Amino acid sequence: MNNKKIKVLIVDDSALIRALLTEVLKSDAEIDVCGVACDPYEARELIKQLNPDVLTLDIEMPKMNGITFLKNLMRLRPMPVVMISTLTQEGAPATLEALELGAIDFVAKPKNEGADALARYAEHICLKVKAAARANIRQSFALEGKELPAVDVPRLSGGRSNYLCAIGASTGGTEAIKEVVSCFPENCPPTLITQHIPESFSASFARRVDSQSAAKVYEAEQDQLVESGCVYIAPGHSHLMLKRKGKDYYCHLDQGAPVNRHRPAVEVLFDSVLTLNGANAIGVLLTGMGQDGAQALLRMRKAGAMTIAQDESSSVVWGMPGAAVALQAASKVLSIDRIASAILADYVRAK
Repeated sequence: MNNKKIKVLIVDDSALIRALLTEVLKSDAEIDVCGVACDPYEARELIKQLNPDVLTLDIEMPKMNGITFLKNLMRLRPMPVVMISTLTQEGAPATLEALELGAIDFVAKPKNEGADALARYAEHICLKVKAAARANIRQSFALEGKELPAVDVPRLSGGRSNYLCAIGASTGGTEAIKEVVSCFPENCPPTLITQHIPESFSASFARRVDSQSAAKVYEAEQDQLVESGCVYIAPGHSHLMLKRKGKDYYCHLDQGAPVNRHRPAVEVLFDSVLTLNGANAIGVLLTGMGQDGAQALLRMRKAGAMTIAQDESSSVVWGMPGAAVALQAASKVLSIDRIASAILADYVRAK
């Protein structure tokens, strides 16, 4: 058994943030804060000296911002990075860019809001740092700076009536979703997506995916009509569910309790699609930490729906899809570059 601690280097220009991060990370017996740096230049030297397993990196810093440093780091010495982000609409574009460049994940800047809040924050960031240490770093920056590969997709002259596609993802999912949806044609099947993401980021994320796809991509709205050629991404504040009025389907947003510790939760989306559409659907579980969606994907498969899990080699974190594979919930286990074509092939196959 490997008892080696995860060595973390903290990079932040704020002495208060460095102290708070050090405190919360040291609260986990599996993590060792091996050093702190106040700017990327100091970080560069400490990386050489300390050889950390994971870096926490602020975005806004003097001398060199975190995005520029991350670009250089991923080019010269790729390693797992967790961004320390301002979780606001203004902070979303830079954080999403960091994920595009290869950062594994991001967390909010810590606040000194009392013992209970600090304990919750500590648990949250420690889980993300430990997931980053296990992440497939090669996949997290594989798409940076290159064109997406041509994908052999079926020509869609039509598709199965009332067919729906449901996709779930978490850590590493923003890039995986973009790779799948960017391959969709303008008449793709109606697609609903739950990605674990803060509410201040989901609209910006939907716009980014929309800019790279022939399909129309939306942040889902309450009672929005679900149509072919359209993709609907759950807002970060609500579960995304499917509802029916007559022959038509609509998005339903629900702010009920978190499921599997998440809102939005993949399980809620998959179960709502299963309830209303049964086997006339496809469920897809992409890279992510934890097990959200795995049990619901199994229920979809047992009902006769096609189910897909992303394979381990192309996942940044093989938590959610790995859990689905362990349950035998996936009828197919595919690399990320084969998933779009598999969805479209199932859409056009004979009833």
